[in-house]
This record gives sequence, C-alpha cells and structure tokens, in this order.
Amino acid sequence: MILNAQTIRVAIIGARDASQAGIDFAFGVGKLLAERGVLVYTGGGSGIMEAASKGVHEGGGIAVGVLKEADGKDANKYIHIPIMTGMGDLRNGILIRSVHGAIAIEGAYGTLSEIAYTLGYEKPVLGYKSWDIPGIRSVNSPKEAVDSMLKMIGDTNT
Repeated sequence: MILNAQTIRVAIIGARDASQAGIDFAFGVGKLLAERGVLVYTGGGSGIMEAASKGVHEGGGIAVGVLKEADGKDANKYIHIPIMTGMGDLRNGILIRSVHGAIAIEGAYGTLSEIAYTLGYEKPVLGYKSWDIPGIRSVNSPKEAVDSMLKMIGDTNT
C-alpha cells in the first residue's frame, strides 16, 4: 500500500464497552475498508477500536491509533501506527481532523464528542446503533457502511 496525502482515511469510532454485535460490526467494517485500500484510524484502545483494528489487520490494511496516553501502552495489539498524544479524550479532535469521514459504532460520550467534531468539520458520519442525532445516517451492515462512506467521500481531499 502506497500512502500519501490523497489516501482515503476513515475513522471507526466507538466505545471500549461494546456488545458482541458492535464488535462483529467493527471487525467487518475494518476488514472491508482495508480490502478497499482505505487507511483506518481509531482511538487505538479496546472494544470497538480493537475489533476494527483486528479487521484492518486481517484485511491486509493499516490501522492508525490516535492514543490517549503518551507512552503508547494503551494501544491494542493490532495498531500498526501509534500516535501517542498524552491528551486523553482531547485527542478526539486530532483523530477526526485526520480523516475524511467517520463510522460510529454504538458508543458512549467519547463517541458523541467524535461525532460532534465530524459534523462540525462538515465531514460525513454514519452510525450503527449509535447516537440518534441529526446528521448521522444509520447503516445496518458493514458492507452498507463501507460502500456508503466511500460514496459520500468521493475524491474529497482534506
């Protein structure tokens, strides 16, 4: 995979505490994005983030983790590129600023803040069993999420 500023970048966002359905969905989305050559960003931790990163890894892609801690110890084992911020949840803005769009899977308040950043930066956001707020389009399968996100992004360069 050759990476440059034009490489499509998508965030998969969600909480550490997740249902099995959410874990499975995140894995599927991560794998499909990787197979399509998309660079995938997460918060780098456990739960939805780890499942997505595992899918990326198994799909032959690259998973970037924008981490809370400065030492990298909070990265899950499937993160290929760790970005140690030492900023806690304030890293959410960096995560979303780095991508073309986001797919929210379930999620708690940290996910809500990432959704707010995504919408505030006028980037597309899709949701699977996530927050029901204006601007989020619900999706029901990993394939629908990936196809929809890539169509919404088009050739956008941010």
